[in-house]
Amino acid sequence: MPEIPESHRDLLDAPFATLATVGPDGRPQLSEVWFLAEGDTVRLSLNSSRQKTKNLEARPQANLFLLDLESPYRYLELRGDVEVTPDEDYQFADKVGAKYGGADLRGHDLPGEHRVVVTLHPVRVNAVNMRG
Repeated sequence: MPEIPESHRDLLDAPFATLATVGPDGRPQLSEVWFLAEGDTVRLSLNSSRQKTKNLEARPQANLFLLDLESPYRYLELRGDVEVTPDEDYQFADKVGAKYGGADLRGHDLPGEHRVVVTLHPVRVNAVNMRG
């Protein structure tokens, strides 16, 4: 698995990232997402009923894009394979919520919906700094 270089690890602390999946019509779908980074692995908590989750279940590949908002010439792109696993007890969702000021993700889900953990395993890492 490719490693994220030290020069761009700070971007893993960003408040959000852009997740790119491929929709049923073959076109890209982009969504802003909350995430947690652990080493070179990034995980997301997604609602099972959302289109991005359905896209990942049908085609388990994604891009995660993290833009340095203070220097938009600098970014980190993680291209990878994803693993989707249930999080019905909200154990991982609670970890994500803790990163975001104690947000309770249960409030984003309707009755009968549940959470999944999406783990991105990078197969390519693009750490870019167009200013040097």
